[in-house]
Amino acid sequence: MTEPTATRPFAPFEWMLSLRYLRARRREGFISVIAAFSFLGIMLGVATLITVMAVMNGFRTELLDKILGLNGHIMVQPLDSPLTDYEQVAQRISGIPGVVLAAPLIEGQALASSPFNSTGVQVRGMRAADLGRLGSVARNITSGTLDGFDQGQAVLLGERLAELLSLRAGDTVTLVSPRGAVTPMGTMPRIKAYKIAGTFKIGMSEYDSGVVYMPLGEAQLYFNRDKDVTAIEVYVDRPDDVGRYAKLITEAAGRPVFNVDWRRRNQTFFTALQVERNVMFLILTLIVLVAALNIVSGLIMLVKDKSSDIAIMRTMGATQGAIMRIFVITGASIGVVGTLIGFFVGTFMCLNMDRIRHFLSWLLRTEIFPDKVYFLAKLPAEMSVGETTAVVVLSLTLSLLATLYPAWRAARLDPVDALRYE
Repeated sequence: MTEPTATRPFAPFEWMLSLRYLRARRREGFISVIAAFSFLGIMLGVATLITVMAVMNGFRTELLDKILGLNGHIMVQPLDSPLTDYEQVAQRISGIPGVVLAAPLIEGQALASSPFNSTGVQVRGMRAADLGRLGSVARNITSGTLDGFDQGQAVLLGERLAELLSLRAGDTVTLVSPRGAVTPMGTMPRIKAYKIAGTFKIGMSEYDSGVVYMPLGEAQLYFNRDKDVTAIEVYVDRPDDVGRYAKLITEAAGRPVFNVDWRRRNQTFFTALQVERNVMFLILTLIVLVAALNIVSGLIMLVKDKSSDIAIMRTMGATQGAIMRIFVITGASIGVVGTLIGFFVGTFMCLNMDRIRHFLSWLLRTEIFPDKVYFLAKLPAEMSVGETTAVVVLSLTLSLLATLYPAWRAARLDPVDALRYE
């Protein structure tokens, strides 16, 4: 007579019993409710975590694209003497491999007014050729044209600014600068009217409602610049490698200059975004953790309720390993199914984020994600393969770990004691 041997791990009868324990019965109704809540918690936690991380990634990417699309990656400012030789310096910098554009720039503050309204603006003086190569502006002209921008006294306005002033291409806007002509009575504000050559829309409300482009020569006259510029904006093909370019630019300038890259100018802003992103990840991970703890409590109650079944299976030859695997499968099934459905729900939300925003705005009759507050015209979502994989693996790991203690208790149950007190 041969000795009975143990069944192979994860045999069909182990799966059959595990799935049977997941089905609701009258006696285990409360346990099934706990399992349902655990499933919903994991599903919502994974979906929310994927969606929020994608939105945070998209928000950072969009802001970075808008900010760097309008502002140079490296700002070259003069030292010791005014930057009157800006054309020669810009030409030498343009010869550096990897430099896309080196544009002389004049920046100043002014008050833009019309017969209907007025607001503060940032005036940026640039050459028409440089502005035409600045894709974020040149490719987003909504009315008018850049043709002949350098010839005559015309300016380019952000679309929101034009709407605020109730103006359009061809109309006249008045710019008032506090730095005007010096007279015996003091400095008089400079007031001058300009024709609007066109409007642009970048998609970032801060720029669309507060930036005016002016021909470089006219900006020099308007801001009393003595044939010099404020700085030279340099655009490179690899913004993340600005450290290497800064050294080459200093050497190519051929004069004392001071370089400020985009990371230093926006360090506080992007650091705050990164901190917020990390905190949101930790907070939302707690949702998955709480759902995993619900699995623990549900399985402990299930083990207590099924103690007699466990004892009978042990007396019939089931090993401790088989009993442990049964309850591991039971709990892990909740976590695996919840994680997978949460992944698909989160992916669906990320792919249809702007449609969902418009639907909720229509349903609630309020504007969700207003661009005046968040600066962007749409709600971006950019899924990262690495982060999404990390979320799924984290959820599956927590779900599996949550099953180990209840399954170990079930395997350690003494069949004699369980049947004695049944």
